[in-house]
Amino acid sequence: MEFNDEQLLRYSRQIILKQVGGTGQEKLLQSKVLIIGAGGLGSPAVLYLASAGVGTIGIVDADKVDLSNLQRQILHFTKDVGISKVDSAKEKLNLLNSDVKVKTYNFRVDSTNIKDLIKEYDFIIDGTDNFPAKFLINDAAVMLGKPFSHAGVLRFEGQTMTYIPGHTCYRCVFLDPPPARVVPSCKEAGVLGSVVGTLGTIQATEAIKYFLNQGSLLTDSLLVFNAFEMSFNKVSLSKNEDCPVCGKNPVITSLIDYEQQICNV
Repeated sequence: MEFNDEQLLRYSRQIILKQVGGTGQEKLLQSKVLIIGAGGLGSPAVLYLASAGVGTIGIVDADKVDLSNLQRQILHFTKDVGISKVDSAKEKLNLLNSDVKVKTYNFRVDSTNIKDLIKEYDFIIDGTDNFPAKFLINDAAVMLGKPFSHAGVLRFEGQTMTYIPGHTCYRCVFLDPPPARVVPSCKEAGVLGSVVGTLGTIQATEAIKYFLNQGSLLTDSLLVFNAFEMSFNKVSLSKNEDCPVCGKNPVITSLIDYEQQICNV
Protein backbone atom coordinates (compact mmCIF):
# COMPACT_ATOMS: atom_id res chain seq x y z
CA MET A 1 0.00 0.00 0.00
CA GLU A 2 1.27 3.47 -0.90
CA PHE A 3 0.39 6.29 1.49
CA ASN A 4 -0.39 9.74 0.14
CA ASP A 5 1.25 12.85 1.61
CA GLU A 6 -1.73 13.59 3.84
CA GLN A 7 -1.72 10.08 5.31
CA LEU A 8 2.01 10.18 5.93
CA LEU A 9 1.60 13.39 7.87
CA ARG A 10 -1.56 12.31 9.69
CA TYR A 11 -0.10 9.01 10.93
CA SER A 12 3.54 10.13 11.18
CA ARG A 13 3.73 9.82 14.98
CA GLN A 14 2.58 6.20 14.71
CA ILE A 15 4.57 5.21 11.66
CA ILE A 16 7.87 6.22 13.28
CA LEU A 17 7.21 3.71 16.08
CA LYS A 18 9.15 0.56 15.29
CA GLN A 19 6.18 -1.51 16.51
CA VAL A 20 3.96 0.12 13.87
CA GLY A 21 5.81 1.35 10.80
CA GLY A 22 4.24 1.41 7.37
CA THR A 23 3.25 -2.25 7.57
CA GLY A 24 1.41 -1.75 10.84
CA GLN A 25 -0.37 1.34 9.58
CA GLU A 26 -1.50 -0.61 6.54
CA LYS A 27 -2.90 -3.30 8.84
CA LEU A 28 -4.87 -0.70 10.77
CA LEU A 29 -6.32 0.81 7.61
CA GLN A 30 -7.46 -2.64 6.52
CA SER A 31 -8.96 -3.57 9.90
CA LYS A 32 -12.61 -3.59 10.94
CA VAL A 33 -13.84 -2.86 14.47
CA LEU A 34 -17.41 -3.03 15.74
CA ILE A 35 -18.25 -0.90 18.77
CA ILE A 36 -21.47 -1.89 20.51
CA GLY A 37 -22.60 1.14 22.48
CA ALA A 38 -21.81 4.76 21.55
CA GLY A 39 -21.82 5.98 25.16
CA GLY A 40 -19.24 6.55 27.84
CA LEU A 41 -17.00 3.63 26.87
CA GLY A 42 -17.63 3.75 23.14
CA SER A 43 -16.99 7.49 22.84
CA PRO A 44 -13.24 7.54 23.58
CA ALA A 45 -12.76 4.13 22.01
CA VAL A 46 -14.21 5.16 18.66
CA LEU A 47 -12.39 8.50 18.62
CA TYR A 48 -8.98 6.92 19.21
CA LEU A 49 -9.61 4.12 16.72
CA ALA A 50 -10.62 6.59 14.02
CA SER A 51 -7.65 8.82 14.85
CA ALA A 52 -5.32 5.83 14.54
CA GLY A 53 -6.69 5.04 11.09
CA VAL A 54 -8.70 1.89 11.67
CA GLY A 55 -10.25 1.55 8.24
CA THR A 56 -13.78 0.41 9.00
CA ILE A 57 -15.66 1.20 12.20
CA GLY A 58 -19.16 -0.06 12.91
CA ILE A 59 -21.20 1.62 15.64
CA VAL A 60 -24.28 0.04 17.20
CA ASP A 61 -26.68 2.01 19.42
CA ALA A 62 -30.45 2.47 19.51
CA ASP A 63 -30.53 5.49 21.83
CA LYS A 64 -30.77 9.20 21.24
CA VAL A 65 -28.44 11.71 22.85
CA ASP A 66 -29.70 12.97 26.21
CA LEU A 67 -28.39 15.98 28.12
CA SER A 68 -27.38 13.72 31.01
CA ASN A 69 -25.09 11.78 28.63
CA LEU A 70 -22.77 14.71 28.03
CA GLN A 71 -20.99 14.40 31.39
CA ARG A 72 -19.14 11.32 30.11
CA GLN A 73 -20.08 10.59 26.49
CA ILE A 74 -17.53 12.90 24.87
CA LEU A 75 -18.49 11.90 21.33
CA HIS A 76 -21.70 13.92 21.63
CA PHE A 77 -22.21 17.67 21.98
CA THR A 78 -25.04 19.85 23.30
CA LYS A 79 -26.32 20.42 19.76
CA ASP A 80 -26.77 16.65 19.38
CA VAL A 81 -29.37 16.29 22.15
CA GLY A 82 -32.38 14.51 20.71
CA ILE A 83 -30.70 12.94 17.67
CA SER A 84 -29.59 9.32 17.38
CA LYS A 85 -26.21 8.50 18.89
CA VAL A 86 -25.05 6.67 15.78
CA ASP A 87 -25.78 9.72 13.59
CA SER A 88 -23.96 11.96 16.07
CA ALA A 89 -21.01 9.56 16.10
CA LYS A 90 -20.81 9.29 12.32
CA GLU A 91 -20.78 13.07 11.95
CA LYS A 92 -17.80 13.42 14.32
CA LEU A 93 -15.81 10.61 12.72
CA ASN A 94 -16.37 11.94 9.20
CA LEU A 95 -15.00 15.29 10.36
CA LEU A 96 -12.07 13.63 12.12
CA ASN A 97 -10.73 11.25 9.47
CA SER A 98 -11.94 10.74 5.91
CA ASP A 99 -9.88 7.53 5.65
CA VAL A 100 -12.37 5.78 7.94
CA LYS A 101 -15.49 4.08 6.62
CA VAL A 102 -18.21 4.45 9.26
CA LYS A 103 -21.12 2.03 9.32
CA THR A 104 -24.03 2.68 11.69
CA TYR A 105 -26.66 0.36 13.17
CA ASN A 106 -29.52 2.15 14.89
CA PHE A 107 -30.88 -0.80 16.86
CA ARG A 108 -30.19 -2.91 19.93
CA VAL A 109 -28.31 -6.18 19.65
CA ASP A 110 -30.20 -9.32 20.56
CA SER A 111 -30.02 -13.04 19.93
CA THR A 112 -31.60 -12.68 16.48
CA ASN A 113 -29.18 -10.16 14.99
CA ILE A 114 -25.83 -10.17 16.78
CA LYS A 115 -24.21 -13.04 14.89
CA ASP A 116 -24.94 -11.51 11.50
CA LEU A 117 -23.72 -8.18 12.84
CA ILE A 118 -20.35 -9.22 14.24
CA LYS A 119 -19.34 -11.79 11.63
CA GLU A 120 -17.90 -9.19 9.22
CA TYR A 121 -15.72 -7.50 11.85
CA ASP A 122 -12.24 -8.41 13.09
CA PHE A 123 -12.54 -7.15 16.67
CA ILE A 124 -15.49 -6.23 18.90
CA ILE A 125 -15.58 -3.60 21.64
CA ASP A 126 -18.24 -4.04 24.29
CA GLY A 127 -19.27 -0.53 25.27
CA THR A 128 -22.65 -1.54 26.66
CA ASP A 129 -24.11 -0.61 30.01
CA ASN A 130 -25.98 -3.70 31.14
CA PHE A 131 -25.28 -7.32 32.01
CA PRO A 132 -27.64 -8.99 29.51
CA ALA A 133 -25.86 -7.29 26.60
CA LYS A 134 -22.42 -8.16 27.97
CA PHE A 135 -23.25 -11.86 28.27
CA LEU A 136 -24.85 -11.81 24.82
CA ILE A 137 -21.75 -10.24 23.26
CA ASN A 138 -19.46 -12.71 25.01
CA ASP A 139 -21.47 -15.76 23.97
CA ALA A 140 -21.80 -14.63 20.35
CA ALA A 141 -18.08 -13.82 20.15
CA VAL A 142 -17.13 -17.21 21.58
CA MET A 143 -19.45 -19.05 19.19
CA LEU A 144 -18.07 -17.19 16.17
CA GLY A 145 -14.45 -17.10 17.34
CA LYS A 146 -14.29 -13.30 17.46
CA PRO A 147 -11.90 -11.42 19.80
CA PHE A 148 -13.43 -8.68 21.91
CA SER A 149 -12.73 -6.23 24.71
CA HIS A 150 -15.01 -6.05 27.74
CA ALA A 151 -15.24 -3.13 30.16
CA GLY A 152 -17.57 -2.10 32.95
CA VAL A 153 -17.64 0.96 35.20
CA LEU A 154 -19.46 2.10 38.35
CA ARG A 155 -18.78 5.10 40.61
CA PHE A 156 -14.96 5.49 40.74
CA GLU A 157 -14.07 1.97 39.61
CA GLY A 158 -13.82 0.03 36.39
CA GLN A 159 -12.58 -3.24 34.97
CA THR A 160 -11.57 -4.54 31.57
CA MET A 161 -10.42 -7.77 29.96
CA THR A 162 -9.75 -9.00 26.44
CA TYR A 163 -11.04 -12.25 25.02
CA ILE A 164 -9.11 -14.12 22.36
CA PRO A 165 -10.44 -17.51 21.18
CA GLY A 166 -9.02 -20.28 23.33
CA HIS A 167 -8.52 -18.03 26.36
CA THR A 168 -10.64 -16.99 29.34
CA CYS A 169 -14.02 -15.60 28.34
CA TYR A 170 -16.30 -13.26 30.29
CA ARG A 171 -18.53 -16.14 31.34
CA CYS A 172 -15.54 -18.08 32.68
CA VAL A 173 -15.26 -15.33 35.29
CA PHE A 174 -18.88 -14.24 35.72
CA LEU A 175 -21.01 -17.32 35.23
CA ASP A 176 -24.43 -15.66 34.94
CA PRO A 177 -25.91 -12.16 35.14
CA PRO A 178 -26.66 -11.05 38.72
CA PRO A 179 -30.26 -11.19 39.94
CA ALA A 180 -32.41 -8.15 39.17
CA ARG A 181 -31.70 -5.05 41.27
CA VAL A 182 -28.80 -6.63 43.18
CA VAL A 183 -26.25 -4.39 41.41
CA PRO A 184 -27.25 -0.69 41.33
CA SER A 185 -27.39 1.08 38.02
CA CYS A 186 -25.07 3.97 37.28
CA LYS A 187 -28.11 6.24 37.35
CA GLU A 188 -28.68 5.13 40.95
CA ALA A 189 -25.06 4.89 42.11
CA GLY A 190 -23.36 7.53 39.96
CA VAL A 191 -20.21 7.41 37.86
CA LEU A 192 -17.26 9.71 37.24
CA GLY A 193 -17.05 10.44 33.54
CA SER A 194 -13.26 10.42 33.32
CA VAL A 195 -13.20 6.88 34.77
CA VAL A 196 -15.35 5.66 31.90
CA GLY A 197 -13.07 7.49 29.49
CA THR A 198 -10.00 5.78 30.94
CA LEU A 199 -11.50 2.32 30.40
CA GLY A 200 -12.74 3.11 26.89
CA THR A 201 -9.28 4.35 25.94
CA ILE A 202 -7.77 1.09 27.18
CA GLN A 203 -10.25 -0.84 25.04
CA ALA A 204 -9.17 1.08 21.94
CA THR A 205 -5.52 0.39 22.78
CA GLU A 206 -6.22 -3.32 23.09
CA ALA A 207 -7.81 -3.37 19.64
CA ILE A 208 -4.86 -1.53 18.08
CA LYS A 209 -2.33 -3.86 19.75
CA TYR A 210 -4.32 -6.86 18.52
CA PHE A 211 -4.14 -5.69 14.90
CA LEU A 212 -0.45 -4.84 15.18
CA ASN A 213 0.31 -8.12 17.01
CA GLN A 214 2.42 -6.13 19.45
CA GLY A 215 2.67 -6.08 23.24
CA SER A 216 0.69 -8.07 25.79
CA LEU A 217 -3.09 -8.09 25.65
CA LEU A 218 -5.38 -8.38 28.67
CA THR A 219 -6.03 -12.04 27.94
CA ASP A 220 -6.44 -14.37 30.92
CA SER A 221 -6.39 -11.30 33.16
CA LEU A 222 -8.73 -8.66 34.55
CA LEU A 223 -7.43 -5.11 34.90
CA VAL A 224 -9.16 -3.32 37.78
CA PHE A 225 -8.94 0.48 37.99
CA ASN A 226 -9.77 2.42 41.16
CA ALA A 227 -9.67 6.13 40.38
CA PHE A 228 -10.39 7.15 43.98
CA GLU A 229 -7.16 5.50 45.11
CA MET A 230 -5.55 5.94 41.67
CA SER A 231 -4.52 2.31 41.48
CA PHE A 232 -4.45 -0.39 38.83
CA ASN A 233 -4.50 -4.07 39.78
CA LYS A 234 -4.09 -6.90 37.31
CA VAL A 235 -5.78 -10.11 38.37
CA SER A 236 -4.69 -13.35 36.70
CA LEU A 237 -7.52 -15.50 35.36
CA SER A 238 -7.71 -19.12 34.31
CA LYS A 239 -9.87 -20.52 31.57
CA ASN A 240 -12.73 -22.48 33.11
CA GLU A 241 -12.83 -25.87 31.42
CA ASP A 242 -16.38 -26.22 32.76
CA CYS A 243 -17.48 -22.89 31.32
CA PRO A 244 -20.98 -23.35 29.88
CA VAL A 245 -20.09 -21.57 26.64
CA CYS A 246 -16.33 -22.04 25.99
CA GLY A 247 -15.56 -25.13 28.11
CA LYS A 248 -14.87 -28.67 26.95
CA ASN A 249 -18.56 -29.58 27.00
CA PRO A 250 -20.55 -26.38 26.43
CA VAL A 251 -24.19 -26.44 27.46
CA ILE A 252 -25.00 -22.98 26.09
CA THR A 253 -25.20 -23.58 22.36
CA SER A 254 -27.72 -20.89 21.45
CA LEU A 255 -27.86 -17.25 22.41
CA ILE A 256 -29.90 -16.05 25.38
CA ASP A 257 -31.78 -12.76 25.74
CA TYR A 258 -31.67 -12.07 29.47
CA GLU A 259 -34.04 -9.53 31.01
CA GLN A 260 -32.66 -6.05 30.52
CA GLN A 261 -31.56 -4.01 33.52
CA ILE A 262 -30.78 -0.53 32.20
CA CYS A 263 -27.69 1.31 33.40
CA ASN A 264 -26.92 4.77 32.08
CA VAL A 265 -23.13 4.74 31.61
